[in-house]
Amino acid sequence: MTRIDVQELRKEYGTTRAVDRLTFTVEPGRVTGFLGPNGAGKSTTMRILLGLDRPTSGTALIGGRRYADLAEPLRTVGALLDAQAAHGSRTARAHLRALAASNRIPARRVDEVLGQAGLASVAGRRIKTFSLGMRQRLGIAGALLGDPSVVILDEPSNGLDPEGIIWTRELMRGLAREGRTVLVSSHLMNETASFADHLVVLGRGRLLADTPMRDFIDSRIRPRVRLRTTEGGRLRGVLLARGFDPVQGDDGFWRVEGAKVEDIGRIAAHEGIPVLELAMEKATLEQAYLDLTAGQAEYAATRAPQNMEA
Repeated sequence: MTRIDVQELRKEYGTTRAVDRLTFTVEPGRVTGFLGPNGAGKSTTMRILLGLDRPTSGTALIGGRRYADLAEPLRTVGALLDAQAAHGSRTARAHLRALAASNRIPARRVDEVLGQAGLASVAGRRIKTFSLGMRQRLGIAGALLGDPSVVILDEPSNGLDPEGIIWTRELMRGLAREGRTVLVSSHLMNETASFADHLVVLGRGRLLADTPMRDFIDSRIRPRVRLRTTEGGRLRGVLLARGFDPVQGDDGFWRVEGAKVEDIGRIAAHEGIPVLELAMEKATLEQAYLDLTAGQAEYAATRAPQNMEA
């Protein structure tokens, strides 16, 4: 299997260090979300991986080789960094045929990936007439053209409608199930949570996290129980005596951090305290991400407290 290996990677632009001794591995068979604030070094790292920039030091290898050393790179690596890069005066089919010819990919693959991307009916249209979502689909089709073992996508959901977003989500999961290596950069936390198995998080050019997604969330934000009762005062006293610290919110609900639904339910039942609603609130990827990257963003506005999901 082909994997991505980044070792002690550094990239400097004059006095600015965009990537700072970055080391991580992207394994086959799972979708790895590549996260970080603007200016964190994600785009620079992907450009180095794809041979578009040279590192100041360190290595970024795909299957143990530099991208520049791959004889027919599209057969190994499929990538989408900029959906606007395709020449607007070409048709979608002509654009993909040129890519296929440059890497000795059979011409039949062009129509196959156009169909897979939902563009078969517009294959003869000039790209300059395409919407952003259609260009995005064409870029993904180009990434799939060589049937690569490694797929690298930057903001693949950009400009897509809900049906297109669901399609990209299922596509990425399917590629991982086939044993391919999938690296996806995105700013959409809820969308990333729907497809990623693993996370690599950067901040100011450095590695902040390299971990399974669920572990990442649980390590940053503690889950909590939410409940509603007509006897809040008695409930609070009972829970305090059991080592919990319940807090009542403006919405009338009590929240108990670090507790389980079954524990709170059992205590309330034993004490005869009526419970009108009882649910587990799980932390979201967005909450955990913002907790980790606080202070890492180049540009940041004051944000309101985040609510947890039930």
